[in-house]
Amino acid sequence: MTTIINGAHIAQRIRAQVAAEVAASAGTVPGLATVLVGDDPASAVYVAAKRRAILQAGMRDFHRHLPQHATQDDVAAVLDQLVADPEVSGILLQLPLPRHLDAAGLIDHIPAAKDVDGLTTASLGLLARDEPGLRPCTPSGVVELLDAEGIPLQGANVAIVGWGNLVGRPLTHLLLRRGATVSVAHEFTTDLTTVTRAADIIVVATGVRGLIGPEHVRPGAVVIDVGIHRTPAGLAGDVRSDELHGIAGRITPVPGGVGPMTIAMLLVNTLHAARWDADRTAIAA
Repeated sequence: MTTIINGAHIAQRIRAQVAAEVAASAGTVPGLATVLVGDDPASAVYVAAKRRAILQAGMRDFHRHLPQHATQDDVAAVLDQLVADPEVSGILLQLPLPRHLDAAGLIDHIPAAKDVDGLTTASLGLLARDEPGLRPCTPSGVVELLDAEGIPLQGANVAIVGWGNLVGRPLTHLLLRRGATVSVAHEFTTDLTTVTRAADIIVVATGVRGLIGPEHVRPGAVVIDVGIHRTPAGLAGDVRSDELHGIAGRITPVPGGVGPMTIAMLLVNTLHAARWDADRTAIAA
């Protein structure tokens, strides 16, 4: 038997808890600023979902939409305005940006204290040094999902397939902090099957549709599929899930697995950012 991990259900519990904490708070209501540049349809859908989640959690929505032809200075100016706004607890610059923009340079306009995506150089440095900070949403969502399922991390052998800045690299740090033994496979790995079949947990975040199949998974392993691809038949992941039923012990679906966890952790980060800001303000006073 293969158990399907219901990420949507787990995420809803987290979102409800955040909403309850916001409602019970006597302080300033947290606010998230989303910045969308251009008219990419997928990005527009993602931002709309994040904005709905923020409002449903009782937080404030500060949205900025810039045209496709916005310059580096245009986007930087908007980010700087949001950084200076005390009502904005967190800032999210939706990726990918139009090709003429330097995403890394713009992301680093966001201070670590408002970096709810956890992607700035400063935030990733805090993660690498195991210091307090806001962690990237999708990797945090993967860890929360595993915890919710009662899957032990300490002492577990984990294979991460994909070494990207958004998932693979930060997730490696998060899992090492939890006592897991982590192996990382990437485009230069010569024998992917050897890496993945030794793992108790496999996390796949490559952007390659259907990369992982039965040959990569030992019986009973947990498989977490972070990939998402739009196909004529619907959404698909980096894992050939249908082929793993009866082999994997547990597996996340696409959609309904990791995706909802990403938004849930965005709410958690926004709440944390607001609280940390309130604590700093109280100390300064």
